[in-house]
Amino acid sequence: MKKLYFVAIALLFFLSVKAQNVATAQPAKANYALAARFSPKKIGKMVFTTAVDAHWLKLSNKFWYMFETPNIKNWYIVDPVLKTKKLMFDNARLAAGITLIVKDPFDAQHLPIENLKFTKDEKSIQFELKSSIDQVKKDRKDKKAADSLEKKTFYFQYDLVTEKVSELKNYDKIKPKPVWASIAPDSSAIVFCRYYNLYWMDKENYKKALKNEDDSTVVEHQLTKDGVEFYAYGGDIENGTNIDEIKNRKKRKPTSVLWSPDAKHFALIRSDERKVKDLWVINSIADPRPTLETYKYEMPGEAEQPRKELWLFDFAAKTGKKLNVSLFKDQELSTWSAPAKARNRDDEFRPSIWLGTNSEFYFYRTGRDLKRIDVCSVDINTAKVTVQVQERMNIYVEISKPGLINGGKELIEWSERDGWAHFYLYDDAGHVKNQITSGQFHCDDIINIDEKNRILYFTASGREPNENPYYTHLYSIKLDGTGLKLLNAGNFDHAVNMNDNEKYFVDVFSRVNTAPKSVLRGNDGHQVMELEAADLSRLMAAGYKFPEPFKIKADDGITDLYGVMYKPFDFDPSKKYPLIEYVYPGPQTEGVSKAFSSRMDYVDRLAQFGFIVISVGNRGGNPERSKWYHTFGYGNLRDYGLADKKAAAEQLADRYPFIDLERVGITGHSGGGFMSSAAMLVYPDFFKVAVSESGNHDNSVYNRWWSEKHNGVKEIVTAKGDTTFQYSIDKNPDLAKNLKGRLLLSTGDVDDNVHPANTIRLINALIKANKRFDFVLLPGQKHAYGDMTEYFFWQKGDYFCKYLLNDFSQPVDILEMDREVEMTGKKKP
Repeated sequence: MKKLYFVAIALLFFLSVKAQNVATAQPAKANYALAARFSPKKIGKMVFTTAVDAHWLKLSNKFWYMFETPNIKNWYIVDPVLKTKKLMFDNARLAAGITLIVKDPFDAQHLPIENLKFTKDEKSIQFELKSSIDQVKKDRKDKKAADSLEKKTFYFQYDLVTEKVSELKNYDKIKPKPVWASIAPDSSAIVFCRYYNLYWMDKENYKKALKNEDDSTVVEHQLTKDGVEFYAYGGDIENGTNIDEIKNRKKRKPTSVLWSPDAKHFALIRSDERKVKDLWVINSIADPRPTLETYKYEMPGEAEQPRKELWLFDFAAKTGKKLNVSLFKDQELSTWSAPAKARNRDDEFRPSIWLGTNSEFYFYRTGRDLKRIDVCSVDINTAKVTVQVQERMNIYVEISKPGLINGGKELIEWSERDGWAHFYLYDDAGHVKNQITSGQFHCDDIINIDEKNRILYFTASGREPNENPYYTHLYSIKLDGTGLKLLNAGNFDHAVNMNDNEKYFVDVFSRVNTAPKSVLRGNDGHQVMELEAADLSRLMAAGYKFPEPFKIKADDGITDLYGVMYKPFDFDPSKKYPLIEYVYPGPQTEGVSKAFSSRMDYVDRLAQFGFIVISVGNRGGNPERSKWYHTFGYGNLRDYGLADKKAAAEQLADRYPFIDLERVGITGHSGGGFMSSAAMLVYPDFFKVAVSESGNHDNSVYNRWWSEKHNGVKEIVTAKGDTTFQYSIDKNPDLAKNLKGRLLLSTGDVDDNVHPANTIRLINALIKANKRFDFVLLPGQKHAYGDMTEYFFWQKGDYFCKYLLNDFSQPVDILEMDREVEMTGKKKP
């Protein structure tokens, strides 16, 4: 008996010790409070301006910017020549002056200035702000309607020399350019689309149309008469519904016109979509009854594709003609606009000018298999099309806007022809004069071209040793390929804003684990002056901790992959944490941050429940490296990145004992939704839980541009010369029988990008395979979840907390959201 007693005591002691070890081995409950502390609304009250956004002036090298901290919002003027940064005005004095005029109280910390701009002589600024005074909207016909009132806007001018503020009474503010107006560079004419055709009006009638869209005295002139539905000269309204289309059928619509610099000609791409098949979604929460939304949607492999045409118009003669540019079956056409001038960013009117001269413009055409691209020019006088550059590869070719110099007699072409993205110099006969850049690094964009000194300013990544290859830098190089120079050194990701005469640029730099800083540099790279450092003090006071960058090997054991680890801000290294991978497979981009961002929903915030969250690249995922790396997944779009995601988790678990490799989750949106579900089906014994948002699970019903480009489409030419296209791809539903873990699927029910059919087809396959899974439908939401984004964040958090932390403690109400609702009794819109 005594022996049994001691055995029982020993057993109880053993179980107690084991329980304590288990308790210290993993978090007991999810930390909902910590996740709630970093909601988007709360972050917006902790982090304000993080980067200097320079507005360059026209008459000098000066620029202005606004910068807000948790203490105050200030406006500055910077003179690079004198190396000075001055407050544009004294906030307190200006607030007092405005208060005297408006009769509403303002102070230095609360100046709601909007639409600030400099006058033409740059000796004064003008701005506006809203008051508390109610007034009837000027264009309101029914003045008794509920929405007929608005807050009165006051307009001011502030003299930078005398430091005096005055009200601009009876100020006739120039209305923003309506989306339908394509204005000639000399403002003499405005072109638009109506009833599927092109129309134009002169400057005076445009002024009347700005004041009253429905003014019956506005004189319009018709340019074309053959436009019909789905073969129009314009008319697309972004995010418009079928009801909107019917409602606005008679109204003016936009058209993608590009003008010649002298305003005598313009060009546009016209698309014949009459044979493209329809697709539909149902808006179940439309009021008063559900509506059917119908739209054109071309799917991979289908014969019914848009037919693109390039039209050139002689505006003086009021004539237009379709140019003979056909070469490839189902080819795509695209024109380029001229580079925008930095000094014009605050102008009310910025014309859309074509890339070219008064006598020629440039466009490109692409074969449907995307393995062939021609860069072409058009002679305005003869309509002759000349091939300037040909790009050919056995996989898809990509292209970037070229640079023109010497009056169009020379062209700078961006190409990946040698396996890396570089610049090449061409003459106007289509001959390569020389390769400008070379080496194992990736060139991005042309920033500026100094024609006089023949210097190219461009951004690139992957050149600097011992840096993350995705960190972007600014470089200069002579057009003959000599004198390459790094202009913003530093082991950070850099974003630049250069003025038009290439004398100065603002350099904003950070990493995921550093606060952003902004400095001013000269065109030789020397630092002229420090500007700002982001104030993250309130964020840090709330408990924020920077994530940790890491480098591992891909599944091949050779290729370097780069990622970021996000820990709970109450991280305890003695505990074991589940691992969640946030994924986006690419290939057009990777879901891995390289610079600081205050947007935390997908990674930082998710970690706060009690997870280690990582985002890491995969072969085939990012275009910023070699062409080999970027196209690794060509022809294997479902599975190509999964081995690298698995390898990343395994290597990190070997490196860090706090990672529990038995509890691995995965999540992502769109392509990430596709990938997260695929991971559960390809490695069902490794990935245990997935939340898969709006995934393109069946790419045979996804848009053909992404699917055919990145997976490949086979062009078949018969002996008779007929051309057809064949498409085949692996799909998630094909592997539904492999599911073992917990899977949550979601989609918006009116998603016209990744159609809900993608998710429903996977659901169908899972049901037929007798699998348990979960599904959330977001009513009235498109590809993004809009005002339901926060709701779904908590659904996602719940799912991982339940099945990775075994925490089923949450009630029906999402308390963290309820606490943020003001209980005012007012109805929510």
